[in-house]
Amino acid sequence: MVQKAKILLVDDRPENLLALEAILSALDQTLVRASSGEEALKALLTDDFAVILLDVQMPGMDGFETAAHIKRRERTRDIPIIFLTAINHGPHHTFRGYAAGAVDYISKPFDPWVLRAKVSVFVELYMKNCQLREQAALLRLQLEGGGAKAATGGGAKESAGLLAELSARLAAVEEQAEALSKQLDDESADAAAVATAAHLERKLTGLRRALDALEPGTGGGPASVPSPN
Repeated sequence: MVQKAKILLVDDRPENLLALEAILSALDQTLVRASSGEEALKALLTDDFAVILLDVQMPGMDGFETAAHIKRRERTRDIPIIFLTAINHGPHHTFRGYAAGAVDYISKPFDPWVLRAKVSVFVELYMKNCQLREQAALLRLQLEGGGAKAATGGGAKESAGLLAELSARLAAVEEQAEALSKQLDDESADAAAVATAAHLERKLTGLRRALDALEPGTGGGPASVPSPN
């Protein structure tokens, strides 16, 4: 069963949170509410999120300050942030949003279809990265176990079977990542989404090379597994 991605919705107005939930419910992911910047930071301490929708104007800690705290934390600095604002103060105000670490800046009222499409891209990228981490972990186990079995001269069939399973799983992730990259190219997506997809493809390439090095007849010993982060 595939685990759902979590999307953090941050807004001090309950009606705005309700509207966001209605728009994003079709994505069938886990939507988490936060009514303040402080509440959002608390949620980020324990849970991993695919993307954050962050209202700019909030009492107390506003969206810019909240984003600054998020980007200072090592655990959360790479989570994409989409700013939502009901006002438009011109280019300077928008620049401040991007400077705070936002990947996008959307003015209210926004097109529900556009918002849902943007969020879905980051959800897909998050899910692919999760799959990549899983494959990397399995490959590390294979490398460790393969070294021990090689020393005792056993486990050849088990190793070959696990390698075939890993290769098939990785191929499925590679195919999905390629399709996502083509979709981003066709839709002239945000630069941040394109860069994240390219980063994912590089990690997949490194993982494939490490896996290929373990195939019988290649002469490859234990290879280093690229970090998916």
